[in-house]
Amino acid sequence: MKRFLKAGLVLAIAGTGLAHAATELVIATVNNGHMIEMQKLTKFFEQANPDIKLKWVTLEEGTLRQRVTTDIATKGGQFDVMTIGMYETPIWAKKGWLLPIATDAAFDVDDLLPAMRNGLSADGKLYASPFYGESSMLMYRKDLADKVGFKMPEQPTWTQVKELAGKIHDPKAGVYGMCLRGKPGWGDNMALLTTMVNTNGGQWFDMSWKPQIDTKPWHDAINFYVDMMKAYGPPGASANSFNENLALFNEGKCGMWVDATIAASFVSDPKQSKVADKVAFAQAPVAVTPKGANWLWAWALAIPASSQKVDAAQTFVKWATSKDYVKLVAKEEGWGSVPTGTRKSTYASPEFMKAARFAEAEKKAIDTANANDSTLPKSPYVGVQYAAIPEFQAIGVAVGQQMSAALSGKVTVDQALKTSQTAAEREMKKGGYYK
Repeated sequence: MKRFLKAGLVLAIAGTGLAHAATELVIATVNNGHMIEMQKLTKFFEQANPDIKLKWVTLEEGTLRQRVTTDIATKGGQFDVMTIGMYETPIWAKKGWLLPIATDAAFDVDDLLPAMRNGLSADGKLYASPFYGESSMLMYRKDLADKVGFKMPEQPTWTQVKELAGKIHDPKAGVYGMCLRGKPGWGDNMALLTTMVNTNGGQWFDMSWKPQIDTKPWHDAINFYVDMMKAYGPPGASANSFNENLALFNEGKCGMWVDATIAASFVSDPKQSKVADKVAFAQAPVAVTPKGANWLWAWALAIPASSQKVDAAQTFVKWATSKDYVKLVAKEEGWGSVPTGTRKSTYASPEFMKAARFAEAEKKAIDTANANDSTLPKSPYVGVQYAAIPEFQAIGVAVGQQMSAALSGKVTVDQALKTSQTAAEREMKKGGYYK
């Protein structure tokens, strides 16, 4: 009898071991600096949650968007946590593809910056938790501006910026006047170009959803962009997006760069940037109107409804987007390296404000970006640098390819805009927006 009891006990213990095998969470994320940092800090999460193991799938931005969109639309269930943005969150939430984030007192949802919380919510519920938030702004080499006697306004015009680019452009010395995105994609070159169109008084669609691409504001913005980049940009600019321009800037090869505010923490970090002590910051340049001159975005963590590991996924999302996570990064890497643009408490931290020279300019950019009022003529869509409708992804990609082709000289700006207008009209008619 004892032998049988012993054997039963061994089986019971073995069964318990199997029941407590660690849950493996598969997380899809983008290959940006703050996400790479999060992966390095995996051990802290796994130590605190020994029953959960994290498996990372890290992808380039365009590839990530394709993979997660396909997976969620087909209910593939490949991922338990996805890194998505403000464009996808409300659309996917309304389709029932995402689970609401189970916030608690420790998470403190009221600490989230209103722009971030609103942009990631649908029907009053948070469907993606912001890992870092951003607007766009101008980063520039103050030493080069000083050398040519240029005093940067707090919010320059694009004309002023182009003038400075011409003065500091010195390819023989390996310095290009201006670095801007050229790589095609609705979240790559079109994020920047839409802000340039907005500030020139343009929009994606009018109030009857008719595309407005082949119009004067678009012609003004794109001609200006192409002329400036051909004259003062780095070679091969049509292949560059955020990471490529960040590498160029950190090497000291960009006199100016207009891009995501999140870049400020990298370009001002002496461990990453050769010009960290020479960088200064200004608001994104304007033209006809300040409306929509700087974008609004968050990279956020969301849980697809197809996940079979919801409790573990909720635990991870709350950890990675918490106040405590910000403090953990500060402890491990310093306050200048924390993910920003998400929480009021970060900007209320004296240590952060002291370490981050860019903090004030960054917060001002985020606070002034309004996804509900980003164009001079009234628009029917939500979004600064995108239009939050399902059809926009395909339209943005098609237009992005045309703009990249115009930058590389394969087509004229006029041809690119005409082709883009036709493609956008076709998609919108197909979507039933107008006849």
